[in-house]
Amino acid sequence: MQEDIITKLLNRRTIRQYSDKQISDDMLNTIIEAGIRASNCGNMQIYSIIITKDKSRKQELAKFHFNQPMVEQASVVLTVCADVNRFEKWCLNRNAEPCYSNFLWLNVGTVDATVASQAMCVAAEAMGLGICYLGTVTYMAKQIADFLNLPKGVVPVTTITIGYPSENPPLTERLPMKAVVHNETYKDYSQADIEDIYGEFEQLETSKQYVKENDQENLAQVFTNCRYKKEDNLAFGQSYLEFIKEQGFF
Repeated sequence: MQEDIITKLLNRRTIRQYSDKQISDDMLNTIIEAGIRASNCGNMQIYSIIITKDKSRKQELAKFHFNQPMVEQASVVLTVCADVNRFEKWCLNRNAEPCYSNFLWLNVGTVDATVASQAMCVAAEAMGLGICYLGTVTYMAKQIADFLNLPKGVVPVTTITIGYPSENPPLTERLPMKAVVHNETYKDYSQADIEDIYGEFEQLETSKQYVKENDQENLAQVFTNCRYKKEDNLAFGQSYLEFIKEQGFF
């Protein structure tokens, strides 16, 4: 069993194309229960999970994820949220004065939601299902919140599509362990370290193809000039901050 789990973790693939086969309610409940059993701060579980299965609802939700087709194709779409709303209401009902609508507990809820999300993904993949995390949540947080009727104190953290795979993509390359691991204290990266860490990555055929397709000089420019541009970062960052304030965290 241990070898099976490790093998799956070391060979996991992001799945963006799904078959028409639907996930059973029992499977979905098991996946969510795995998330609920995940570690969290103080056993407070400062998160909520919104399930979207209805076809028309998935079509509408896809619009807020830049119309990525896997949102409509997936059997289930889960939007996992940081949520202090529920816990604060419980406190107030018990004559306990809460103080969780602040940056600290937004961060705690984000961590809790992320840990629960990964537990659900591992469970889904153990069942032979495929998953895909959608980073578009933070870009379109307000629109998604309005669509899902999220009250103050609730912020979408990530969206996960889950379904039976209709593709078997190759493993995505990752940076080597030496790129991300620091022993005892953080060791800042020298110019030689950067060249060593990213040099091999840049020589991959997929990396070269990205550079060519985007008409850039190198892979770093693909990220800064095409994929995650400064003007987009600033604009989406500002709108996300404004949404966080509207939700009562500042």
